[in-house]
Amino acid sequence: MSAGSKAGTKADPAHDVLRAVGHPLDSIFSPQSVAVIGATERVGSVGRSVLWNILSSPFGGTLYPVNPKRNNILGVRAYKSIADLPERPELVVVTTPADSVPGIIQEAVDNGVTAGIVISAGFKEFGEHGKQLEHEISRIIRGKMRIIGPNCLGVMNPIKGLNATFANTIARPGNVAFISQSGALCTAVLDWSLKENVGFSSFVSIGSMLDVDWGDLISYLGNDPRTHAIVIYMESIGNARSFLSAAREVSLTKPIIVIKAGRTAAAAKAAASHTGSLTGSDEVLDAAFRRVGVLRVNTIADVFYMTDVLAKQPRPQGNRLCIVTNAGGPGVLATDALIQGGGALAELSEETMKAFDELLPPHWSHNNPVDILGDAEPERYAKSLQIAAKDPSIDGMLVVMTPQGMTNPTQIAEQLKPYGQSLGKPVLASWMGGVEVAAGEKILDQAKIPTFAYPDSACRAFNYMWQYSYNLKGIYETPTAPGSEKEGDRARAEKLINDIRQTGRTILTEYESKKLLEMYGIPTVPTEVAATEEEAVAHADKMGYPIVLKLYSLTITHKTDVGGVVLNLRDAAAVRKAFNDIRTAVTEKKGAEHFQGVTVQPMAKLDGYELIIGSSLDPQFGPVLLFGTGGQLVEVFKDRALAIPPLNSTLARRMMDQTKIYTALKGVRGRKSVDMAALENLMVRFSELIAEQPWIKELDINPLLASPDRLLALDARVVVHGPEVKAEDLPKTAIRAYPTKYVAKWKMKNGEEVMIRPIRPEDEPTMIQFHQALSERTVYLRYFQPLKLSQRTAHERLTRICFADYDREMPLVVVRKPENGDAEILAVGRLSKLHGRNEAELAALVRDGAQHLGLGSELYRRMLQVARDEKIAVVSSNMLAENHEMRAICKKLGFELKSEVEDNTIHAELAL
Repeated sequence: MSAGSKAGTKADPAHDVLRAVGHPLDSIFSPQSVAVIGATERVGSVGRSVLWNILSSPFGGTLYPVNPKRNNILGVRAYKSIADLPERPELVVVTTPADSVPGIIQEAVDNGVTAGIVISAGFKEFGEHGKQLEHEISRIIRGKMRIIGPNCLGVMNPIKGLNATFANTIARPGNVAFISQSGALCTAVLDWSLKENVGFSSFVSIGSMLDVDWGDLISYLGNDPRTHAIVIYMESIGNARSFLSAAREVSLTKPIIVIKAGRTAAAAKAAASHTGSLTGSDEVLDAAFRRVGVLRVNTIADVFYMTDVLAKQPRPQGNRLCIVTNAGGPGVLATDALIQGGGALAELSEETMKAFDELLPPHWSHNNPVDILGDAEPERYAKSLQIAAKDPSIDGMLVVMTPQGMTNPTQIAEQLKPYGQSLGKPVLASWMGGVEVAAGEKILDQAKIPTFAYPDSACRAFNYMWQYSYNLKGIYETPTAPGSEKEGDRARAEKLINDIRQTGRTILTEYESKKLLEMYGIPTVPTEVAATEEEAVAHADKMGYPIVLKLYSLTITHKTDVGGVVLNLRDAAAVRKAFNDIRTAVTEKKGAEHFQGVTVQPMAKLDGYELIIGSSLDPQFGPVLLFGTGGQLVEVFKDRALAIPPLNSTLARRMMDQTKIYTALKGVRGRKSVDMAALENLMVRFSELIAEQPWIKELDINPLLASPDRLLALDARVVVHGPEVKAEDLPKTAIRAYPTKYVAKWKMKNGEEVMIRPIRPEDEPTMIQFHQALSERTVYLRYFQPLKLSQRTAHERLTRICFADYDREMPLVVVRKPENGDAEILAVGRLSKLHGRNEAELAALVRDGAQHLGLGSELYRRMLQVARDEKIAVVSSNMLAENHEMRAICKKLGFELKSEVEDNTIHAELAL
């Protein structure tokens, strides 16, 4: 029993079914007709420039100037309004003053226009009036029209010959998409590209992103076969969730390279005034880019260096570089740049050292960098590169050539040509010099070996390469720690927080904070509340001495002027005295009614490392996690790493890996390692708490005691949002958390209970077993083709399914767990949103042996509920005509079925 997606032109990596779906942005990048609103013959005006650029470019569509005062502009018939045009244009380009734009957009919508570019300035970057104009436009176009801009240069599609900008010329065709938030930077890059003969598949000035944002463009260009890489100049992130969702989807197949302005506070302020948007913490932005595999570079030159490098060379598996050079000085400079950027010199194996000894003169460096001496002939270079490539401890090679009396740069380059693509590891070159090395550089470039004028530049590129590769691996590396499905604990945590907020408090007591952590499986020091001496003594006797007493209302950030903490109490008498001292202090200074009791907890032995785990809010990305060295000196050491929740065990480990304390946690100088798996799991639980409880504003565990034997939260501080914050205004996680609302038990027709829930990354091994249980007929009905088991269970494919972006799709699995045995997946359902449309596709697959038990129907019912929750307008499903089971399910659920005789399929559609 199965249903799939319709055959067409594009392969979906998660479905392995071919399909073709149009996109609303097609009308912006490939329109058949364009209307320029505000077209004029006035020299120097934007309206004239845009009209002339479209008119003089090889755009093959129909062009309509619109100007109520002119009948003819630049020899082309003009029209007074959009309504007067002889046909509905696919795209309108608006160049009129800002105050006139809402009316023009309303007319465009009324006449069925679905795409526009608003070049006009004078919107939110100019203040409150401009913001109101944008709000009005947003209201008009909602669900009816897509717009790029306002305050932008426009859009070029050099491959189609469209130049809907006011730039002086059109870019050359190529395979790099360039998107910029700065129109001025667009023109500068355009001039540079024409000089350097660099081409583009698309050239977009995005403006202030009233509608179309980074995520929309990344999704669209990610599906464009003519775009091989996406380059972005960014000043503000805009819709963070949209950007991260799209980037995570596309980055695995196409490099996304970003230069982000605003690293310093002064630059951030300038960016805000330019775009009318706030900029968030630069450190948080770095964490977000790492999370989705985006490569961030520091200079405009690096943007295009890396575009070139990643297009020509394979990604390195690690950060270890071997430098082959004919001069010592450049090797030292390269080493400095490598190490300072986080890379490492590869340690040469014994076999490699032996091979170099046999090849090189006695006075070679006998180390890495491999100095093959100034008289190195072309063959010595080539054989040295071969030797380095065979060493598994080497992740990449840099070949440095300095022109000396006995060297021939051109011949050396000729000898290296065969190794441009054949070694399986990246090869970079630095041909130092001018005219003398130019011919060799050209040869290397043709062999797809990137060349750099200086070796430190090459090392900077290698550091970018391995960091990019490392981040991509982290996205789809199968985690080990299982997620939690304990609904009761989540509900209890939510009730605790709501009860506290209803009292008007925004800070939890230490006791409440620890109870909250315990609900998410985070171990804390046992803590009890005592309202009387007798209760305090009873708790102390039960816990064992020594004991700590604290004023109940005391938090770790709100010290009181009444004492409030007594340590190291070793008997009942000491507990009684401490209790009375605290009560007396409160009564004398605050009044008896302010004494609510004390908390009792055992005195913790500080026998491990003190860590901090916390969360706070970023204005753009919502909740952000922190991990690092904790204790009283946390602000002194500032040894920390940031990450975007939610985490899995892989991401938790990588977060720890960014700190200095991580090395100590793994064991140093004879000390045993902390239980790293348990620490990873604790961080995953902490991230779930943050992602699932949106009323939490701040949360710190400091210190978290970590030793080989235990993990223990000694202190916790929780701040929640006040009563002035409404539920709809709560900050959202930038990456959607695991949707626990769709986790539920269900009974099959045979009475057996199963769990139906969204898929998790750690389900990959179980998914392999699921596919092993499928018959050839079931596979054929689902995928419309006889896919081999090896294709269906390839890691690259399964990770794309298991690592679901729940904003884009909702895969549900039916899990059965026998009393004696491992859990097994019986069925998989998948709701996939169609990018750029308010529509979604449904598909389901039930394993042989579990069919005819109601699973297919139940999955479809639940996916329809998900679609309604997500405000999807239309859902569809496609199946082969002989798939009678799925046809019956769709008919029963109200789908309208239509036969596609040409390819023997059934298209089922349901409006929600």
